[in-house]
Amino acid sequence: MIAIYLVFILMLSVFVGFELIRKVPSTLHTPLMSGANAISGITVIGALSIAGGEFGQWSTLLGALAVVLASINVVGGYLVTDRMLAMFKKR
Repeated sequence: MIAIYLVFILMLSVFVGFELIRKVPSTLHTPLMSGANAISGITVIGALSIAGGEFGQWSTLLGALAVVLASINVVGGYLVTDRMLAMFKKR
């Protein structure tokens, strides 16, 4: 029964997130990306605590996967932000 609520919350958050991001003007993309990177950094810390804890094999595997995916998101986000900011530098 609780899984139905979790799926509903996931679908609702995906829909709301997509609608919010779609309507962001391009001038606000860089500050928004920086904020998303900070949130992904928090995700990395949470995933590390799950992966390193004694919660069982599945929790360790899912935590390690979360660390990898969140780290890719953080690094990619910072690279995109750095590239966008480089476009505004005077030569």
